[in-house]
Amino acid sequence: MNIGVDAAALGMSSAVVANSADVNSGYWNPAGLVHLEDNQMALMHSSYFANIANYNYAAFAKPLDDRSAIGISVIRFGVDDILDTTQLIDDQGNVNYDRINLFSAVDYGLTFSYARKLPVEGLNYGINAKIIRRIIGDFASSWGFGLDLGIQFEGDKGWQFGVMVRDITTTFNSWSIDEDKLADIQNAIDGQNQETPEGTEITLPKLQIGIAKTVVFNYDYSLRTELDLNIRFAENNDIISTSFASINPALGFEFGYTDLVFLRAGVGNFQNELQINDSENLTFQPNFGVGFKYNGIQIDYAFTDIGDQSAALYSNVFSLKLDFSIFR
Repeated sequence: MNIGVDAAALGMSSAVVANSADVNSGYWNPAGLVHLEDNQMALMHSSYFANIANYNYAAFAKPLDDRSAIGISVIRFGVDDILDTTQLIDDQGNVNYDRINLFSAVDYGLTFSYARKLPVEGLNYGINAKIIRRIIGDFASSWGFGLDLGIQFEGDKGWQFGVMVRDITTTFNSWSIDEDKLADIQNAIDGQNQETPEGTEITLPKLQIGIAKTVVFNYDYSLRTELDLNIRFAENNDIISTSFASINPALGFEFGYTDLVFLRAGVGNFQNELQINDSENLTFQPNFGVGFKYNGIQIDYAFTDIGDQSAALYSNVFSLKLDFSIFR
C-alpha cells in the first residue's frame, strides 16, 4: 500500500498530495475526488525483480453531486508460481520432483473512498476505509483494516495545500498460520522455523504534507510544482531522523502543453545509507515521466530511479485513465 499508483504521480516522485484531483485521489488524497466532473476509471501495471513480482491497480470514482464524490480501488501485489519444495524429499530420503507444488504470495488492498466539500470555500476533506488481505499459499493468510484521512485547500493564484494521514487509526493485520504446514518445516533446518510467528502485524500512522503551485503561460503552457514532506513516526535512515519522527522530502514537476502532452520529473526517497566502512552516503531516487491526453483518454508512463541513484529498484510503470465524458 506504500508503493504508489498512477504513472503520472510516480513520474513526479509521488509529490501529488496537494494537487491530486482525479480518480487516483482515492489513493493519494481522497479529498481530491470532489474535483471530478464525471465518472472516471484508472488502470496501472508495473513489474519488479525482473518481472518476478507484478503490481496491478484498478480504480473507479464518480461524483454524487456538486459537493461530494465516492470511489473504490483495488491493488494486487503478488509473486506467482513459487516452487513449494517442502515435500521434495520423502521420509526415506528419496527425491521426488513430482511432489513439487506451486503457490503464490499475494497482497490485496481494497479501498472505499468518500470526499466532500466543506462550507469554507476551497476546503475539502476525504476518508478512506481500507481492507487488507494477505495470502502466502496454504501456509498463512491475514485480514487487516484501516482508515485514512485527507484534506485539501485551494488558495489564490494557483496555490494548493494538502494533508494526508495514512493508517490514522493504526492498521492491524491478524494472521492465521496453518499449523500442519508449519510442522512440515519446523525441523527441516536446525534452529529455524521452530516457533509459530507473531499473529498480529501493525502499520503505524504516516503523515504527508504538500504544497503546490500551478502557473499558466500564454494560455497553452502550464507548469505545476509540488513539494511534499513524508513523515513517519519512527527513527530510520530518512534524511531527517529523530527518535520521534523521520522526514523525507519529495519534489515533483509537471510541464504541460495545451492540456494534451505532459513531461514530468521528480526526486525523492532521500536516504542516509550506512556503508561498509561505517560512513553514511546520501542517496536519492530521481524519476521521469511522460503523458498524453486526448478526448478523455489519458496514457502515462514513468521510469523510476533513473541512473540507479538509490537502493530502491527501478521500474517501468504504465497507467491508463478514462473519463466517461467521452461517451456523452
